[in-house]
Amino acid sequence: MSDVTARVNSSLNSVSGTLDLVANAARNGAADARVAASKALSNTSLFLSRVVYQTTYAVSYGVVFPAAFVARAIPRDNAAVRGLIDGAQAASQSADAILGRSLEAPAAH
Repeated sequence: MSDVTARVNSSLNSVSGTLDLVANAARNGAADARVAASKALSNTSLFLSRVVYQTTYAVSYGVVFPAAFVARAIPRDNAAVRGLIDGAQAASQSADAILGRSLEAPAAH
């Protein structure tokens, strides 16, 4: 009987060792999956941030550069340019008034 008991105990120890190995692998795999998911989220966030930055940069450059180029090419001392400047200033002041901002210094009391 002791030979049978020894074999049963050996089999149980082998099964127990295998189950411990599987449990450790599952724990380590879950930890590795968390780390990988965290890295993937970070990389995705960085990628999307970069895409948004580059898109808005290209749009603003595409709008501002031609406008600045044309504005520099037009002589300043004529009625059309004075009208554009005065109109731009009036629009800016109206927008500031609507938003409740003022570019003028507050009056001293």
